[in-house]
Amino acid sequence: MNIVFLGTSAGVPTKTRNVTGIAVREERGNGWYLVDCGEGTQHQILHTNLSVSSLQAIFITHIHGDHCYGLPGILASAGMSGRKEPLKIIAPSGVKEWVEATLQHTQLYLPFELEFICSDDLPSVDFRKVRVETGALSHRVPSYAYSFTEKDINPSLDVEKLALHGIARGPIWGQLQKGQDVEHNGKLVNSDDYLLYDKNPRKIVVAGDNDQPELLSQLSCGANVLVHEATYTKEIVDKSGNSYGHSYAELVAEFAQRANIPNLVLTHFSPRYQSNPNASPSIDDIYQEAKACYSGKLFLANDLDEYQLNKAGELKKL
Repeated sequence: MNIVFLGTSAGVPTKTRNVTGIAVREERGNGWYLVDCGEGTQHQILHTNLSVSSLQAIFITHIHGDHCYGLPGILASAGMSGRKEPLKIIAPSGVKEWVEATLQHTQLYLPFELEFICSDDLPSVDFRKVRVETGALSHRVPSYAYSFTEKDINPSLDVEKLALHGIARGPIWGQLQKGQDVEHNGKLVNSDDYLLYDKNPRKIVVAGDNDQPELLSQLSCGANVLVHEATYTKEIVDKSGNSYGHSYAELVAEFAQRANIPNLVLTHFSPRYQSNPNASPSIDDIYQEAKACYSGKLFLANDLDEYQLNKAGELKKL
């Protein structure tokens, strides 16, 4: 499972950072998922080996423009490139109506079907290789996080437990091993109760704008990686007296430390933070503030950075 950062700036683009877009790639094949689609995301994709034809779904964390203004463009490009497969869009209320109005008023024809799923219902969406769950966050508008958990990790059946519960060998065993819940003697049998794993499934959590990281406690349980905004340092928030619904580096890092998340990737930086470590304020200020209270592997994302989460749950920059 890989993570590709297509944009890492908050609010507006800079000369070196585009606004938010994050790709989560499946381990095998070309399948990938897009979390947020700020203006210019389709341009950033051109600098990668990602293909809109292999895009499995688009997830929008919230309706602010730096997270969704690129959506009509990427849909138009997908259509012009010949995409025929349906595309799921998981997004808060309002995105569906906006996209449909754009299609109507710009006379944009898409040769593929759009399937909208409302994030406000906190859906869990299954794909062939991953399960994606939704968690509510705290921002000036409804905002969400999405967790990506791998599915194809070849579990074995707990035959002793099956025998103990009177579930005899037969077709039902095969269904359970495939992860299917089945009915047995009038009761629903949950496949997860009878599967044994040689290793835990890898899990990546990508959060939208959020000023209360602790809201991720349940969704991030068992996560190998947390991708979270760190728009400011604590000093800036203290001076202004208002976080504007965003997190600062220390706040996120302290949560990740308490939650025992081994890998933390910070993104969505205010344009005020310069890349020069000798300038002030500097992007290095965010790193140092987070590192002071987090003992795991800490990364600050740059545009077009790609990270690989291996089978052992170790994250490294490629």
